[in-house]
Amino acid sequence: MREIKPELLVEALERFLPHQRWFGGKGHEITQILPDKVQVLESEWPALVRVEAEVRAVGIAPERYNVLIGLRPTDWTLTFLEGNSEALMGELATDEGPAWGYEAVRDSQLVLKLFRTLFPHILNPVRVRPITAEMSNTMLIYDDQLVFKIFRALSEKVNLDLEITEALGRVGFPHVAAPLGVWRHEGTDLGMVQPYLAGGVEGWAMALTSLRDMFGSRADPWVSGGDFAAEAYRLGTTTGKLHAALGEAFGIFPGDSPEWAEAMEGQLSRIQHPHLDKASARRIFQRLAALEDAGPSIRVHGDMHLGQVMRTDTGWYVLDFGGEPSRPVEERRMPTSPMKDVAGMLRSLHYATWTAAAEQEDVEVTAELAMEWEQRNRGAFVDGYLEAANRMGGLLPEDQDNFGLVLKAFELDRGIYEIGYELAHRPEWVKIPMAAIHSLY
Repeated sequence: MREIKPELLVEALERFLPHQRWFGGKGHEITQILPDKVQVLESEWPALVRVEAEVRAVGIAPERYNVLIGLRPTDWTLTFLEGNSEALMGELATDEGPAWGYEAVRDSQLVLKLFRTLFPHILNPVRVRPITAEMSNTMLIYDDQLVFKIFRALSEKVNLDLEITEALGRVGFPHVAAPLGVWRHEGTDLGMVQPYLAGGVEGWAMALTSLRDMFGSRADPWVSGGDFAAEAYRLGTTTGKLHAALGEAFGIFPGDSPEWAEAMEGQLSRIQHPHLDKASARRIFQRLAALEDAGPSIRVHGDMHLGQVMRTDTGWYVLDFGGEPSRPVEERRMPTSPMKDVAGMLRSLHYATWTAAAEQEDVEVTAELAMEWEQRNRGAFVDGYLEAANRMGGLLPEDQDNFGLVLKAFELDRGIYEIGYELAHRPEWVKIPMAAIHSLY
């Protein structure tokens, strides 16, 4: 048994949590941490303790977090933490003497043992490595065969990502990695195991490669060697098929444009920036609310962007159905317009364009090529989506003009969400969504 003094545990979490990518309270002062569940998963050195803690912070709703703490005696060296000072929690007093507390997923010995304990029927792995991209959960790859996704925010007992992924597997949607195993404790979802998409390339990386190739050749996007438009079209088609599968799994309901507009207005009122033209945004939301035919409501991905899709030899796969992390879980679970996901991908294409353009020196040529690339790939993605949506039916407003307005409103709403996100995480990036919003008014 490795009992940790509660007061030292709280102090360690106060130091540790604000520096973790998956912590949703960045920029908010923590007022209280309540570690009400402490589960010893491995009692021998190195020890492993799971802590479930409620975190309260100024200006946001309380959130529960799933924290895995590794423990090693203070006379042991922690070479695996070199260059990762944010993973060290500090010295903790245990019932067997002082120990270093640290982010356990950095310790391959511990996470190998954890997997073997939780999923002995699936695999006896010998190698593990983390996925280091910024994510709201922790992803560990075992023997290049399986991905173990450890859920961090435990807003509800039933995890949104797991719920949707299992449902899509049941209806036979082929573009998702269906769960092979689930980690639950006392009815709360803590993680899942999925097939690892070996050889897959993230959509974000593919888009940046295409842009860099275009900038390097100074050629129009459709003649440069890395043209992305065909993949953008296929990705749009996959997104349309995803929405059809979500409709089959969870139902298709009448759209409620006044409710959508009210939610958008609520977010707008929460975001404060001197260059945000709220009056112009409200006019678009009011037009949305007045629509009689805005299309249906379905369960959606909720945070669709190029980092949430992967291209493999067999096509595009869609990942991570947890929704936008800073929105309440109840809101993320509610059916809404499929245009929310379409808008998310269009905004991601814009982000990719800005990211690659910022690397270039010739500003005038870069700006012209970047605009051509973005418009070409926006058009290809929407064309692919419409081809699939029209073929399957039931996903679009009957009036084409209404389709354009609904998409514009959701793209504007996504841009406003991005302003709030960037203000909290990367203030120097606020100019990216701000530029897009001004083009939508």
